Amino acid sequence: MILLTGKEVATSVYKEIEEQMSLFTTHPPTLAVILVGNDPASLAYVSSKKKMAESLNFGHKDIFFKEDISEEQIIHTIKELNEDEEVDGILVQLPLPKGIDESNIINAIDPDKDVDGLHPVNIGKILREEDGFIPCTPFGIIKMLEYYNIEVSGKHVVVIGRSVLVGKSIALLLVQKHTDATVTITHSKTKDLSSITKQADIIIAAVGKPHMVTRDMVKNGAVVIDVGINRVEDKTKIKGYRLTGDVDFDAVSPICEAITPVPRGVGVMTIAMLMYNTYKAALKRIRK
Repeated sequence: MILLTGKEVATSVYKEIEEQMSLFTTHPPTLAVILVGNDPASLAYVSSKKKMAESLNFGHKDIFFKEDISEEQIIHTIKELNEDEEVDGILVQLPLPKGIDESNIINAIDPDKDVDGLHPVNIGKILREEDGFIPCTPFGIIKMLEYYNIEVSGKHVVVIGRSVLVGKSIALLLVQKHTDATVTITHSKTKDLSSITKQADIIIAAVGKPHMVTRDMVKNGAVVIDVGINRVEDKTKIKGYRLTGDVDFDAVSPICEAITPVPRGVGVMTIAMLMYNTYKAALKRIRK
């Protein structure tokens, strides 16, 4: 069984970026992150992004709003960042508080600065197989599969979950002409899910439900990509919880060809590809 750790792949991505940093003579690639509210998981994620940006010598701007901020005020800030020539990438940390329309916020971002890859223009470019920004988690999954030489052409991939953030986007990437996978998207309304997942050469689980994928749902020799990061109560831990994936790792891993751990798997790649997209946006800026 091959353990598909994100750190090794992410290191190769960061090395590629570092080798090109001398190209940025006026100012480095710069990322602006907007966080609304004080959700602990979001705060931790924003902190991780900042640390990585600083380690790469990127510029970084954190913009924090209280939960009672209006949608109009957030959009006004985004428009200012769109016009700021020293900002290459804009990311709005999701989820947003109730009362704020996520689509309106995402749509306000300049597609050329949409390093989270969620603007309709960039999603449309994936569909048309054109160059644009790819959502970070699906992009990270593709990078992992490439790095570990896991063949997807002609393989049956079953995606569990249909969010734009992961499920739909990874499906679009995998059916492109240069990847050539056969993809089945499943979700909460899928009947007899197990009968479908047992046909899969590759399973991508992205539902946010701890240990949803059990041993009897996976065929021998399958590759399992676990996108889920769930907090479950664990009184033996100092924080009172531990992180676990959507896959029952201990039960499933013995029969897999390869599997990602949680943590230290896909989550590491999400931040790596955010940095890569910011670097890519900065390259576009200096080449104009």
